[in-house]
Amino acid sequence: MTANINLPRILRIGAEASQMLPATLKELGLSRPLLVSDAFIVSLGWLTKLQQQLDQEGIFHRSFSGVVPDPTTDAIYEGLAVLRENQHDCVVALGGGSAIDTAKTIAAMAERDQPIRHYKVPQTLDDGLPIIAIPTTAGTGSETTRVAVITDTETHEKMLCMGLGLMPVAALVDFELTMTMPLRLTADTGIDSLCHALEAYVSRRANPFTDTIALASMTAIAKHLRTACREPDNRVAREAMMLAATQGGIAFSNASVTLIHGMSRPIGGLFHVPHGMSNAMLLPTVTEWSISGAPSRYADCARAMQLASASDNDDQANQKLVAGLRQLCADLQVPTPASFGISEEQWRQVIPTMAQQALNSGSPANNPRIPNAEQIAELYQGVWTN
Repeated sequence: MTANINLPRILRIGAEASQMLPATLKELGLSRPLLVSDAFIVSLGWLTKLQQQLDQEGIFHRSFSGVVPDPTTDAIYEGLAVLRENQHDCVVALGGGSAIDTAKTIAAMAERDQPIRHYKVPQTLDDGLPIIAIPTTAGTGSETTRVAVITDTETHEKMLCMGLGLMPVAALVDFELTMTMPLRLTADTGIDSLCHALEAYVSRRANPFTDTIALASMTAIAKHLRTACREPDNRVAREAMMLAATQGGIAFSNASVTLIHGMSRPIGGLFHVPHGMSNAMLLPTVTEWSISGAPSRYADCARAMQLASASDNDDQANQKLVAGLRQLCADLQVPTPASFGISEEQWRQVIPTMAQQALNSGSPANNPRIPNAEQIAELYQGVWTN
């Protein structure tokens, strides 16, 4: 099988990479950026620093800071209005996954007039304005993917959108921007990265290119995530987590996520659980259920994460993998749906809807063990308090 690999044209990684926006714009022949961010990033003063870079070089720009968590179609339409009014030739995202996914969708919708839901999977968004991504969290890897997840304001469905029009042409990956991430955000985005890497490695669309990147990402996350949570000023851990997040994004964008992400999106859309946290709620249980589909692959993951040794057979390694994932979630205080505050009645009532939305996303079809709607419903019931 031929692997289809898509990457940003320019990838700058390391301290102060975010200060290279004017040079990157000039390199790409772009001159009228729309800066897309959120109120929190504005409050930190980071958007102002970006604006000052552009002002010093005499580059025209406008800003849209109306990004919301779990980006909505309403927010994107607001950003589109700013884009069209000022005739921007590119979109620059500054923020976490929500800001980057918002910017991506604004860029891809620039010259489209159908509702955004018209373009969700299985449709594709294969063109749009150029996107430059500057991530501020070590998690989504969205700066290297041709994917965006958008919540339909009317239906509350978390829609998966895909296509080359959503792939940034450049990513400026500066770990120093993650130094102020609070513990909960560090934990949730870190586990999101771990899911990206693990799912990419066990995916039915895994390939030799993504395998090495996914394993490297898992190794780094297992080694550094707890430290990044405990010691937010630890530059070694922060830098390692930022690189691992980018690697996880490259891996899953070119090999696909699987059942965990398929089941996670409906939880986020219906109950407003942060994306990384909803992945974490599912990670141990869904992994345990899926292992029989690719036991040697999951055992590789256990060894990469230093949860098992070379002397362990695959069965032993996989038992240690599930136990290790449960311990990681416990150490990082990942809530269950129950402890998050979702009522059992609400949860059970929407399980059929969540199961169908998970299947419709297509991600479960890439899982080593492919589930039907009934099995997904049983898994949702199983993670309620586990």
